[in-house]
Amino acid sequence: STSLPEYFVVPSSLADQDLKLYSYSFIGRRMPLWSWNHPNGSALVRMANIKDVLQQRRIDQRICSAITRSHPLRSDVYKSDLDKCLPNIQEIQAAHIKLKQLCVNEPFDETEEKWLSSLENTRWLEYIR
Repeated sequence: STSLPEYFVVPSSLADQDLKLYSYSFIGRRMPLWSWNHPNGSALVRMANIKDVLQQRRIDQRICSAITRSHPLRSDVYKSDLDKCLPNIQEIQAAHIKLKQLCVNEPFDETEEKWLSSLENTRWLEYIR
């Protein structure tokens, strides 16, 4: 994938040939990327969706079990689909544009309640929270 770094951490139990094979299954070939590690051993791993729904379960299980085996405490993998609970980049950009327009174009001498309501309607605060 051209959008992944040249070097990144992968579980040692996944062979290079497996990674190359699995990479074709991910949208944009964006296979799992170990992004962050906590001192207690918790890890944040990002990955794109798997294209083939039929292969998804098998690949998902293989990668999750490799991550579990690599975890110092052998903790189970907790997965969260961020596409369902976070705004996409276009929504964030639109909220930022609305915020800028509000701050530049809206006179603050109007009632504070109206301005705060307009600020809330941009959804910017919700997204950065």
